[in-house]
Amino acid sequence: MTQNDDTINDDTIIAAKQTAHRLLHGLAHGADVKDAYHADAHLWASHPFNKLQGHDAIQDVWCQLRAALPDMERRDSIFTGGYSKPDARMDARIDDNSLTGRLLIATMGHYQGTFTQDLCGIPATNGVVTIRSCEVHHIVDDKIAHSYMLIDLLDLMRQAHVWPIAPSLGAEGAWHPPSGGAGFRLDQQDSAAGARAFDTVIDMHNALLTFDGKSLDSMQHGAYWGATFLWYGPAGIGTTRGMDGFRAHHQIPFLTGFPDRRGAGHYIRIGDGNFVVTGGWPSVTGTHMGEWLGLPATGTHVEMRVMDFYHLVDGKITENWVPIDILYILYQMGFDVFARLQHLRGNPKRDL
Repeated sequence: MTQNDDTINDDTIIAAKQTAHRLLHGLAHGADVKDAYHADAHLWASHPFNKLQGHDAIQDVWCQLRAALPDMERRDSIFTGGYSKPDARMDARIDDNSLTGRLLIATMGHYQGTFTQDLCGIPATNGVVTIRSCEVHHIVDDKIAHSYMLIDLLDLMRQAHVWPIAPSLGAEGAWHPPSGGAGFRLDQQDSAAGARAFDTVIDMHNALLTFDGKSLDSMQHGAYWGATFLWYGPAGIGTTRGMDGFRAHHQIPFLTGFPDRRGAGHYIRIGDGNFVVTGGWPSVTGTHMGEWLGLPATGTHVEMRVMDFYHLVDGKITENWVPIDILYILYQMGFDVFARLQHLRGNPKRDL
């Protein structure tokens, strides 16, 4: 591909970013889903929304969000995009290789507003809350054909003071935007730099696969991270800093809980400047064979919906935001957090 071709593609990606930004902010402020989504569009959202298709089903999700936060505003910390790169693992799962080359827009941020009406059984606080949301949108002919949304409802439970599981090992709280405010890339695109950053991230992923099952030092991935990198985990895990914090608060507990974990493949693989985004539905699979999040082993094989947003500085990963559909993992393990929430609110089941 010539440099001129790169420039043309970058211009196309910038135009798609601007279209997505307009559509998404319109939805946050009450626009009709029909104006933003194709008629047969898919929305794959975190539990309990899960897989939806069509205007009516997608409209219902946005209506629930806007009803809960009637003064809702959308705040984007990362807004990036690109053409998704191939993943051989997905080629084996999807015969027509339809995921490669899709024009995808990836965002990380939150919906902020006054929480005046219950959402998914989470009690309204009548105070300001931030609903963390990480999203990927496939843009086709100036509309959304497919959306993936990981909405951290467990973090909303924390803000509503109805925490239903064991305390997190990492630090809970709001995720900070990228250092230097560099993540909002609405009017810029650098696919060439993004390709270099992407290669670094994939090299790090490959290094994770060298684990011998005994020593964390067998994973030769430390060289790809900055010395004091921030790993922003979902509610239930929390935020860590540096390799020692990452190992103590996330990696060791996770490998204890899912020692046979394996990568399942990515539907998104993009690089844009110093930012890289990957994600899978599922991204990881594993068997719950040890204690995790305070829950004893269940022996259940689970699928994990995960995204990763990476920020690199001088070729090193300095920040990593990792939305995970924790509630869906727990649901597969037989723990219905929403049923427990209803019990805590005085509405227990009265019959089997």
